[in-house]
Amino acid sequence: MTDRLLTTLPRRFVLPLLAAATTMLAALPALAIDASTPDGLIRQLATETLDAVKTDKAIQAGDMGKIQGLVEAKLLPHVDFKRLTSSAVGRYWRQATPEQQDRIQKEFRTLLMRTYAGALSQVKDHKLAMLPLRAAADETEVVVRTQVRGKGDPIQLDYRLAKTTTSPAVWQIYDMNVLGIWLGDQYRSSFAQEIGANGIDGLIKSLAEKNAGKPAGK
Repeated sequence: MTDRLLTTLPRRFVLPLLAAATTMLAALPALAIDASTPDGLIRQLATETLDAVKTDKAIQAGDMGKIQGLVEAKLLPHVDFKRLTSSAVGRYWRQATPEQQDRIQKEFRTLLMRTYAGALSQVKDHKLAMLPLRAAADETEVVVRTQVRGKGDPIQLDYRLAKTTTSPAVWQIYDMNVLGIWLGDQYRSSFAQEIGANGIDGLIKSLAEKNAGKPAGK
């Protein structure tokens, strides 16, 4: 794999991944919800996202401000961004100062939020199949497996969730997988390349510059 491909792969990969994730969430039917379970949480996010898209004409028209607000309110509170960011940064995470870690996490969170919002503006009609949850009742980390079905082959879309140690405990998403590739793994290569060339501050600068541009999908 060339250096150029390592640099461009996450941007080319993540938008389809998040578009598939958003389509999956918007395609779920409104059924009884048990958000105390990991698959119940995914179903809850789906239902609330779909209801918002259906009832807000500005979102339907592609208003990126309203779409980003929806993502900020509905999805982001349920994502463990510190864990996702540290996974994407990999071995360099421990080399970063606490201030650098905070800045990377902030910029990465903004990047994913903007990308997800761009994908949400392109939601189409698909059908979802939620696969059986293979986890014991006392497990604290699980994978919720789904398939997005439309034209062509089904799209594998999985979520890694962990149960917090807070009281009450809640489930949080800390990674997503499409077609067998996890989001954290995809960013790790380009982040490592950027840090190797320009240091941790170089990665922060690169993420900030991407966030200053137009939202993905626009």
